[in-house]
Amino acid sequence: MHRARFPLHVTLRLREGLPPLREETLGSAVVRALACASADAFRVLHFSIQTNHLHLVVEAHDAAALSRGMQGLAVRVARAVNRRLDARGRVFRERYHARELTTPRAVRSALVYVLMNARKHGVRLAAGIDRFSSAAWFDGFARRPASDDACPVRAPRTWLAGVGWRRRGLVRLDERPAAPG
Repeated sequence: MHRARFPLHVTLRLREGLPPLREETLGSAVVRALACASADAFRVLHFSIQTNHLHLVVEAHDAAALSRGMQGLAVRVARAVNRRLDARGRVFRERYHARELTTPRAVRSALVYVLMNARKHGVRLAAGIDRFSSAAWFDGFARRPASDDACPVRAPRTWLAGVGWRRRGLVRLDERPAAPG
């Protein structure tokens, strides 16, 4: 059972045999699909595109909104990937995995994990920002202004995702993600 006051960390894994999502054509298609996935009851706040999986921080009004929102998001991303590959069929290996973030510390840790996840996978980040993530639009970095480009994610509505996590300190560009707790 999901409670609306808690944001969630969500992971979606690709099936075997697909090319890396971090290739420019696939990555840009996934970003566009993520940008269209939010609605009133389900919002994508942050994302990170890795070679074979996606990490998201989302908000949903309830369990049904989370389920419908993730189903819609998965369909959008799958269609975008299949269109780019001129393919058909499943894109994701399994159903998504979601974990509620119930404390300011948990939200901050999830934000670092999602926004800096490329670093965990050994990717060198120019200027500390992963271009296959929503980091360019994140306003919680200690020393970096957010991008003025069109933002593909929504602003948080929950206290934890909008304000509460900041009590644990702004995110530094040199932070490395720890394993999610």
